[in-house]
Formats: sequence, C-alpha cells, structure tokens
Amino acid sequence: MISVCMATYNGSMFIKDQINSILNQLSMEDEIIISDDNSSDDTVSIIKGINDPRLKLLSHNPTGYYTSNFENALKYASGEIIFLSDQDDIWCENKVMKCVEYLKSYDFVMTNAYVVDNDLRVKIESRNQYYNVRTGFMRNFIKSRYLGCCFAFKRSVLEYALPFPRNHDLAHHDSWISLVAEMNFKCVVLDERLVMYRRHNENTSTGGATSSKLSKTILIRLYLIMNLLSRKFERSLRI
Repeated sequence: MISVCMATYNGSMFIKDQINSILNQLSMEDEIIISDDNSSDDTVSIIKGINDPRLKLLSHNPTGYYTSNFENALKYASGEIIFLSDQDDIWCENKVMKCVEYLKSYDFVMTNAYVVDNDLRVKIESRNQYYNVRTGFMRNFIKSRYLGCCFAFKRSVLEYALPFPRNHDLAHHDSWISLVAEMNFKCVVLDERLVMYRRHNENTSTGGATSSKLSKTILIRLYLIMNLLSRKFERSLRI
C-alpha cells in the first residue's frame, strides 16, 4: 500500500490538478492523506468535490509552520511506501511506478524535477543538476538541496523520523527526514525528472533558493545533529 502525504493551505488555484496527477498513478488500495491548515479559500471544498475514497482529509490547527502540517498527515499514513507531495505541483507520468521500483533496492529516493512557473513553463530543466543534488550525510547536513515533494521512502524511514523534533523552525520536515535517511538508511538520487515543481509568489518554502544568516544556520545545524544523535541513541536502547 502507498500513502501520499500532502499539506495544504489556501491552495485552491492548483490543488485539483495536483491531486488528479497523483490519483491517476495509484491503485484503489492506496491513499492520499491531506492535512489542511485551516484554509480560508476553496481548498477544502475542492478536495471534497473530487469525491474519491482514496482521499482522506484531516483538519490541522495552524502553528505557523508547514512542517507540523506535514507531520500531521504522516502520523496517519498506513502505507508501506510513503510519498510527500506539495499542493501546487504536478506529478509526471510513472513517478509512482519508478520510485516503487527503486525502493526495491533502496530505502529513500530523491527524484529529479523540472522547475516550472504558474503555467507549467519550464524555468529549470533539471533541478538536481542545477543545484548539484547528490547523496551523502555530511554534504546534505552542511547544505541540503533536497526537496520533500521529491521524496519517496519506506515505512521504516517514517517510523524512525516520527515524531519530528519540537522546534519546527529549526528542523523542517524535508531536512529532518532526509538526514534521518542519510544517517541510517540506503539512499539514492535519481536523474529522472518526475515532478513539475511549481515556483510562484504564493509558495510557502524557498525551495532551497535562499540561505539563512550564519548565526541561524549554525543554530539549525546544532539542533539537527543533537536531535539526530538523540534519536539514534533512543533507537539503540530499544534493540
């Protein structure tokens, strides 16, 4: 079973097309879990209007951080394979099939993506090439270019990653999950462009295009490594 976990907030402009691009690739046993952060537009009514039993809509009380919204969706995932999804992208044909195939050999997959504008015009042909995205714990700990919307991973990664560290300003969902995977599991970065990653004025994340101040960057790295080591120690005590 596959669980696609999506966080939404005021995404009415693109949400229907994104959901349909995902549903077309899922079996009737799979699910899309959508956690909505109290949208004030038509996002929720559009989701309900699709009327597909594979859609599971959750309400989430806003905290100011999209990471907590994603965590809420992930807590309800029941699949053995987990995908993350933004509300405004488009999944390319065969994304699910190709990722599932790679997950036979790996625990965590980071796909490539086209970077597109509102009208799906391509701005960057290969995001992975543009940002030189590669595997490796230290490389991605120092400066990660991983994107949650390009993730697919096994349930074992999810169980290790949950719950997220409490400070979501210092531990974003994509940084945390990818570093958990790089430290403890077998990871791969794909050349295949399987997402049309939409960048527009309403995006809630920077998409890896900006950098924090040095003091904030150091604080983030310290917080992440402390929590990664603490989680590893906690897990070792259970064995």
